[in-house]
Amino acid sequence: MKSLLIATTILGWATTSLAEESVTRNAYFGETHMHTALSLDAFIGGARLMPSDSLRFAKGAAVIIDGRHKQLSRPLDFAAVSDHVEYLGEMYSTIFPNAPGHMQDDLKQLRALETLEDKQQWFYKYVISNNRSDNPSHPPFYMGPETTKSGWQIIKDAAEEHNEPGKFTAFVAFEWSAAPGGGNMHRNVIFRDDVAPELPYSSYDSNKVEDLWDWLQKTADAGSTVLAIPHNSNASKQLMFPDTDSFGNELTTSWAERRQMWEPLIEMMQIKGNSEVHEAFWQADEFAGFENANSIQKNSNRYFHKRDFVREGLKIGLAEEQKLGVNPYMYGFIGGTDNHNGLTSDVAEDDFTGGHGPEDGTAEVRRKGGVGGWIDGVDLSIGSLAGVWAEENTRASIWDAMKRRETFATSGPRIKVRMFGGVGLSAGDPGAMAEEGYVKGTPMGGVLPQSDAAPTFTVYAEKDPMGANLDRIQIIKGWVDANGDIHEKIIDVTWADDRTPGEDGKLPPVGNTVDLKTALYTNDIGASTLYGIWSDPDYDPSNGAFYYARAIEIPTPRWTTYDAVRNNLPLLNEVAPIIQERAWGSPIWVSPKS
Repeated sequence: MKSLLIATTILGWATTSLAEESVTRNAYFGETHMHTALSLDAFIGGARLMPSDSLRFAKGAAVIIDGRHKQLSRPLDFAAVSDHVEYLGEMYSTIFPNAPGHMQDDLKQLRALETLEDKQQWFYKYVISNNRSDNPSHPPFYMGPETTKSGWQIIKDAAEEHNEPGKFTAFVAFEWSAAPGGGNMHRNVIFRDDVAPELPYSSYDSNKVEDLWDWLQKTADAGSTVLAIPHNSNASKQLMFPDTDSFGNELTTSWAERRQMWEPLIEMMQIKGNSEVHEAFWQADEFAGFENANSIQKNSNRYFHKRDFVREGLKIGLAEEQKLGVNPYMYGFIGGTDNHNGLTSDVAEDDFTGGHGPEDGTAEVRRKGGVGGWIDGVDLSIGSLAGVWAEENTRASIWDAMKRRETFATSGPRIKVRMFGGVGLSAGDPGAMAEEGYVKGTPMGGVLPQSDAAPTFTVYAEKDPMGANLDRIQIIKGWVDANGDIHEKIIDVTWADDRTPGEDGKLPPVGNTVDLKTALYTNDIGASTLYGIWSDPDYDPSNGAFYYARAIEIPTPRWTTYDAVRNNLPLLNEVAPIIQERAWGSPIWVSPKS
């Protein structure tokens, strides 16, 4: 199968104004995971941008960071500031001279820290040793809920200031940062509108996710519309996709229903690595060695396990559905950066300046140092972007797309990816694909109706207009059989250039135009757009299954290569000098026929 090159405008893909809603929905790019000076770990690293500054940066304004000019090449469509709520009150006291507790000795010391070593020691003393304990609590310099309320109000006010329906969407949000025993259980909490409680919920209130869900229910009962997005499953120490609840009890149908209700999405990738798959556990996946962030395992005994990764979590969810009647891990995909400099979606490989102040703020420390307690500098990713298919650029429309899981994630480029599933889909071109898909099929994030007939999937991807061409689109299928065993398969659906799969069924590599001496590449290979149709020849209506699309770019230089060339340094041996950026579309599920 060859690629289909499309030169015409694709229906429903252009950004529209508020008055020009598209029936087939538009692709919008944004950020749902980043930190400002109101996050203690960001502040101690030198971040001084406040939530309003970061949202202004997201809209295209220039800022100065560490004496450097930074500006996005293209504004975002939406963003959420998700500061850690655990130290929000403490940071309000730290930053504002008239705040309660501002002149406490601990906070005067915090503001006066200069060396990286002193900052790291202070951080370990007051944050890491506390946050990663079984029962974390506020430090002695916390002045009470009123300071948290004041910090939270700053975040809410910034979202209101910058929200411009039809042009830019700013969400009210925060991060709940539980890490029991060092296992990452963090969630970003996103509100649909400005109806938010006076106080957010922190892991100091409880580091049990079930208690967070209880709080979300109470918040919803009080009038808010809200969801939560887990991230960094790669560092979760098997806690993100557990086989028991947080109290050690067997999973129940009620537990699965609550998780599915409050957590429709999971973050696929961020600055601390890719959580889709890992090459150690997916040797048959030739693209699994992508931003694996192996040095995470040096800290807090965060040794990787297969069930720490999203694809395995999706399969485990199918097996749990077979037992419980509900899939607790029915996750759509979204992206984020976790940038701790206040730089929303700063994801350009050729302009990476780190995401954690002085810990990764120069080429030298990125090559030889790391982010304390987390990861080596060379293993850092630039982060990822969130993509949604929505009717218009408003809070309600974009949040609703997140809730129904009609989302995608990219590793940084603005690749658009889309998939529909259904019986008998046959659109002959991408222009008709969305129209047919919405009428006769199911979009990404949805569940196909039960049927004896095999589903057909239509997939489309479009390159970043300022980026590299595309190599291929794959569909990843996962399923559970009648014995409860889980399986997966990777299918190359459509690809660029004149290539033919070999006898082993593998598609030859697309090629490589990267010049490692100059960190340049050309788009002489690959395709600007790809479109394909695939029907599942092994479909069994008695098996639960999921299918998701993965679009792969041609090879391009990694940020470490740009760093080396820019600073006349040798290439690093620890990491590959080139990468193949990608986009992941949310799955479409098939429920087993009863």
